[in-house]
Amino acid sequence: MSLAVTLTRAQQGVSAPQVVVEVHLSGGLPSTSIVGLPEAAVREARDRVRVAIQNTAFEYPNRRVTVNLAPAELPKDGGRFDLAIALGILAAASQIPRERLDDCEFLGELALSGELRPVPGILPALLRARARGRRVVVPRANAAEAALLGPADILLAGSLAEVCAWLRGTAELSAPANSELDDPPYTGPDMRDVRGQWQARRALEIAAAGGHHLLLMGPPGTGKTMLAERLPGIMPPMTESDALESCALRSLNGDTVDPALWRRRPFRAPHHTASGVALVGGGSLPRPGEISLAHNGVLFLDELPEFSRHVLEVLREPLESGEIVISRAARQCSFPAQFQLVAAMNPCPCGYAGDTRETCRCTPDQILRYRSRISGPLMDRIDMRVDVPRVPLSDLTSPPGKGDDDTTTVRARVVRAREKALLRAGQPNADLSVVNLERDCALPPAERHWFEKALEQLGCSARAYHRILRVSRTIADLEGGSGCVEKSHLAEALMYRRG
Repeated sequence: MSLAVTLTRAQQGVSAPQVVVEVHLSGGLPSTSIVGLPEAAVREARDRVRVAIQNTAFEYPNRRVTVNLAPAELPKDGGRFDLAIALGILAAASQIPRERLDDCEFLGELALSGELRPVPGILPALLRARARGRRVVVPRANAAEAALLGPADILLAGSLAEVCAWLRGTAELSAPANSELDDPPYTGPDMRDVRGQWQARRALEIAAAGGHHLLLMGPPGTGKTMLAERLPGIMPPMTESDALESCALRSLNGDTVDPALWRRRPFRAPHHTASGVALVGGGSLPRPGEISLAHNGVLFLDELPEFSRHVLEVLREPLESGEIVISRAARQCSFPAQFQLVAAMNPCPCGYAGDTRETCRCTPDQILRYRSRISGPLMDRIDMRVDVPRVPLSDLTSPPGKGDDDTTTVRARVVRAREKALLRAGQPNADLSVVNLERDCALPPAERHWFEKALEQLGCSARAYHRILRVSRTIADLEGGSGCVEKSHLAEALMYRRG
C-alpha cells in the first residue's frame, strides 16, 4: 500500500488543532506536491524533507508524491510539519513500519542534514496531545518546555535517523528529565524595601488577595513603580494548570521557559509608546500581546496618561471578559487575558500637583486635559485608586519598622485570604458573579442604607457598586473575624474607590 498517515499539530493560539498528514505515492513523473492550505514555509518543506531524507541514508521515492494536510480549511505555517511529512513519505515507501505511527504525534523542523530543530509554541501542542492520550516526539532542543509536563508520553529526538531507528525498534528515544518543578523560595524584590507608604502597602495587599485592579497616583520618585514591582511576590502561587497556561502563552511568543521559575507570576511592563497591537496581539499569524503574556499575572502600565487613548481603550473588553479575540482575514484566534492591571501616573503634567515640596506649574485646564486622557469607562473598571505622596526623609533613613513586613509575611496573609475566597466561591473575589456577590456580601438594613447614601453622593455606576462590594469582601477576608462584610470594610473600600 502506498498510502501512509501521520499526526502532528498546527499553531493556532493556545488551541493547537490536530493536523493529519496523508502521503500517497503514485505513478507518473517524479514530483512532490503539498496541498491543504499550506503557507510558504510549509510549501518549502518538500525541498527540506527531500534533502534530509537523502542525507539520512534513506531513498527518496522516485515517484509522484502527494502530501495532504487535513483539515484543508486550517491555515498552516512554519516548519513544524517537516518531521511528520518525512515519516509519512518513508512509511508510504515501506522504508519504516507504519504500526507505531498510529498513536503518536510528531513535531519538528528538519535541517538539510536530517537534524531536528526546535519549533516555537510547542507547549500548547503537548498539552492537547496529552489530553488525547497520545505520545509525542519532539526535538531535543525543546526539552526544557517538555520537562514541564514530566517524562510521561513525551520522547526527545535529535535527528530523523533517531526517530526512524525508534520506529524500527532498534533504538530507544529519551524522555525529558524529571526536573524539580516545585515553587522555589522567593528571591525577587522585597516589600521590606518600601519605606513608609502604609496606605499604598495596604492597598497592594488587598489587590493581591482579591485580584483587584489598582491605580497609583503621586509625584515622581515616591515609589509607585517600586510598589508595583513587588506585587507578583505577594500574590498566591499559581496552580499547575494556571502555570502551564501562562507558560504556553510565553512559548507561543518564542520566549524561553525556565523550569525553575515556571510558577512565578508574570510581570509585564510595556513602554507607553507601545501600540494597540503590541498590547492585544496580532499579526498575519496571530501571536499573543502583552495582556495575554500577563495572563495570571500583572500588567503594569507606568505613566498611564502618556499611553495613546486608542491603546488604552483596547483594554476595556479584556478587563471584563478575561480574554481577547484576534480576527484576521484568514484566521481567528482567542487568547486568555486574565491579568491584574496596575497603573501609575502623576497628578499633573509637571508631576507636582499637591506636592508638599515642589510647586506645581500647571494650569487647571492643563491638569484637566492631562487626566481626561484616561476615559471614564476605563477608570470605572479600576477597583482601587491610591495616592502615593512624598515620603519624609526620616522614614527613608530609619530602619524598617513594625508595620514594614517583608514579602514572605505579607504573602502568607494574602494566601490565607485567597484560600477563604476559594473555599467560599471557588474563585477570587474580583471575579465574583452577581449571584455570589449578593450571597457573600449580604448587608444588614442599616448598613445597606448607609452604603446606598454613600454611593449616591459619589455618583457611582452599577459596575462601581459591584466592584466596591468585591473589594470590601476581600478586606473582610484579610481581617478574619466573623467573615461578614461590615461597615468598616465598606468604608475602606469606598475610600479606595474615591481616591
